Amino acid sequence: MAQTAIGTGGTVTESPEGRGTTTLVVVCAATLLVLMNYTAPMTTLPEISAGLGTGATGQTWILNGIALGLAALLLVAGSLADDYGRKRVFVVGAGVLAVASVVCAVATGTFVFVAARVVQGTASAALLAAGLGLIGHAFPAGAERVRATGLWGAMIGLGIALGPVVTGLVAEAGSWRAGYWIFVGGAAAIVLAGLRLPESRAARTRRLDVGGVVTLGLGLAALLGAVTEGRAGWARPQVTLLFAAAALLIAAFVAVEWRIAQPMLDLALFRRPLFLTATGGALVTGLTVIGPMSYLPTVLQHTLKQSPLTSAGVFSIWSGASFVTALQARRLRMRGDHQLALGLALAAAGNVALLGLATHRPWPQTAAGLLVAGLGSGLVNAALARLAVESVPADRVSMGSGANNTARYIGSSLGVAIVVAITGAAGLVHGTDIAIATAAGGAALGAAAALLSGRTPAAR
Repeated sequence: MAQTAIGTGGTVTESPEGRGTTTLVVVCAATLLVLMNYTAPMTTLPEISAGLGTGATGQTWILNGIALGLAALLLVAGSLADDYGRKRVFVVGAGVLAVASVVCAVATGTFVFVAARVVQGTASAALLAAGLGLIGHAFPAGAERVRATGLWGAMIGLGIALGPVVTGLVAEAGSWRAGYWIFVGGAAAIVLAGLRLPESRAARTRRLDVGGVVTLGLGLAALLGAVTEGRAGWARPQVTLLFAAAALLIAAFVAVEWRIAQPMLDLALFRRPLFLTATGGALVTGLTVIGPMSYLPTVLQHTLKQSPLTSAGVFSIWSGASFVTALQARRLRMRGDHQLALGLALAAAGNVALLGLATHRPWPQTAAGLLVAGLGSGLVNAALARLAVESVPADRVSMGSGANNTARYIGSSLGVAIVVAITGAAGLVHGTDIAIATAAGGAALGAAAALLSGRTPAAR
């Protein structure tokens, strides 16, 4: 029989035996769906562009529209989930993802498709932030939370691996549009499953921080818009204006958060070494791991003339190793900051082994580099999921998830932009080596910073 219990998130909920497991399964399935959708255009971009009549600039937006929605709304979604119900935000996010996927599947023009991808990003933000918040509420600190957050982190690697392969196979068998109908069905199933989850929210509900929502959302949207447009030329006036608008809006957000009594993001959290480690580690991961790795399949297609499915298969070594490692990370019995440092160090070592990737070099060397980098990525994904909920008060776990993933996806977009800029200036083959070496150096510095921050007693 169901028993009434009060969880660490604050509110009274029905908590029958096994409800935590159900929460974990549903949230992990949603995270897998989000990452598959995020990486879907990597192998189907030529077909999408042909079907929609998309030019070069539009293709950039097809790839990055979802990242804009994610980065702009993750922190907002996390704050709303803590205050108004994590289950509620999670279910609404799944519903919006289903509707936006329908629009993607039937779109006849680039503008409509890109707009739907941006909306998919906002819906994905709700699923990621509220979902990890639900896990943080369902699993108190300890071994079970480490296992649960490790599994959640593993879904990131698995989603990155499956997304391009599944949509590529579907496109070859029929049409690229069929892939988005698959996402419609998956999101609808998440809605139905999510309705069965227990609700949780913070014990003390805060007033909606309208000023924070508006300034942060628009500021991050301007920043990601500038990064996306910048790939077609950084000196263009619209890029400069977008960067300026982003700087002003983000500065306004900081000013708003300092002045109000109940901010969406408590800036005092940045005095916590563990929060700095979690957020900074997520930013470094996006810059040096996710961003560069997400662009390297394109490099293989252009330099070694690999097919999209072949390049996706090659990089499944990296994403597959990431998935398996995140699943097993709990066995290391390490502190989260130490695990993050080890993961970034392995990612750096793997990148070094990938130097020369764009040339016809021995296959085992490439496979070894991808494997080592994947091992590091898996440790990082598991560590960041754990640190995101451990670094904030128990009743703000969705906000912690939102802040962590915001940093991750901003870093990812900036990482891709840096790789594109370097390869554009130095040539694809030589520039790829420069970009890989830069990513390796950044990951190594991130590993050192994580270790140093962990020496502070407050970081434990």
